[in-house]
Amino acid sequence: MELTHLNEQGRARMVDVTKKDVTFRQAEAEGRVHMSRETVELIRTGGAPKGDVLAVAQVAGILAAKRTHELIPMCHPLRLTAVDISFTLEEEAVRIRSKVKCKGETGVEMEALTAASAAALTIYDMCKAVQRDMEITDIRLCRKSGGKTGDYTKEW
Repeated sequence: MELTHLNEQGRARMVDVTKKDVTFRQAEAEGRVHMSRETVELIRTGGAPKGDVLAVAQVAGILAAKRTHELIPMCHPLRLTAVDISFTLEEEAVRIRSKVKCKGETGVEMEALTAASAAALTIYDMCKAVQRDMEITDIRLCRKSGGKTGDYTKEW
C-alpha cells in the first residue's frame, strides 16, 4: 500500500483532491472519559464547579470538527454540513459520539475523531478540579461512508 501523504522525494505533502468527485460523506467516531461514580453524578446533576460540562464539551467538539485542518497538518479545510455530538452517562464514564457530514472531495473521518477528542478533553478540563485521575480512552472511528474507498463499519 502506498502512503498518499508523501511526495516523490518522500517528504510530506497535502494530497491533491482536485480531480476527485464531490460526494456525500459522513463519519462517526467515539471516545470515553473514565471517572468515578461521584464525578459522573456531578455531571448528571449539573454540580461540577465549572458549570454545565456536557454543554461546553458539545460546543468544543463542534468547534474542533470545524477547525480540524488547523490542527492536523495534512487535512483539507472542509465545508461541513452537519456536526453532532452526543453523550451517554455510564456508571463510571462518559461516552462521547460524534457525527460529521459534508459534500466534498475528501472524507470527514478526521473531523469526527477530532470532535470526539476535543469533547473528551473538555470533559476532563471541566472536571479536573474534582478528579485528576480521569482517563480518556477508546477514541476510534466507528463508521464512515462515501468516497472512493466506500463504507467502513468498526467490527466489535
